[in-house]
Amino acid sequence: MTPNSNAAPKLFDRALLARRQERARKLEPATFLLDRVVADMEERLSAVKREFADAADIWTPGEGISFGARFKSFTRIAPPGAQEVLALQPESLDLALSALAFQFVNDLPGVLAQIRRALRPDGLLLAAMIGGDSLTELRQCFAAAEAELEGGVSPRVAPFADLRDIGSLLQRAGLALPVTDVDRVVVRYDSAFALMADLRRMGATNILFERRRGPTRRATMLRMAQVYGERFSDADGRIRATFDIIWLSGWAPHESQPKPLRPGSATASLEAAVKRPPKSG
Repeated sequence: MTPNSNAAPKLFDRALLARRQERARKLEPATFLLDRVVADMEERLSAVKREFADAADIWTPGEGISFGARFKSFTRIAPPGAQEVLALQPESLDLALSALAFQFVNDLPGVLAQIRRALRPDGLLLAAMIGGDSLTELRQCFAAAEAELEGGVSPRVAPFADLRDIGSLLQRAGLALPVTDVDRVVVRYDSAFALMADLRRMGATNILFERRRGPTRRATMLRMAQVYGERFSDADGRIRATFDIIWLSGWAPHESQPKPLRPGSATASLEAAVKRPPKSG
């Protein structure tokens, strides 16, 4: 079979992600970000004045999203291994939800297109993913330590999509009325090593295909932690770690949804309105 030249590049080792997430479940999981997202998702859904009969949770890690009792049917789709294929029938869902999974997807445009096909007309996708400037502090400090001690920089923190990218991908997938926003969460730790322990318990350590395969030198780790403390600590000595949670939503097109006006269809002239003389007092 001839390889597909248009296939998305493989940034993430999803088989390794599955193993890391399984390891995290066996540890004491760090779920504070996921708990925050699920609570926020429930609040956002409660503000939508529409009933959803058939819903699905797509790839949320851990125990997934737990408020499926409000729907007629609720399907949990567990995180896949290497493949990013959704076994969903066309127009089978009114609502697709996902929490903190899409940041590790190799072909996000393809996954969003699959969700769009699975949604019935006027069906909703509501998801949250890590993006933006998340872990920028850790990225900078590893880069500084490696440049200083090893003469080069290796990929340590995954590249994250920004808000503008996500909005464009929603439109590209054919979703109407796309909306994106960011919830910035700053978490404080005693040290960079405490932060990395939490990432391990989230199943969110480095899964880049281009990652360094050998162990990191002890001197590099110590220097990274030192730089982190110098650059990103508060007066009490604790360090800061940024997590940007990008929220995204879009609807499967339906005739009832608001439509933009056709060019030239306006009944009033903006030029005339601007030039209109003010009313006399």
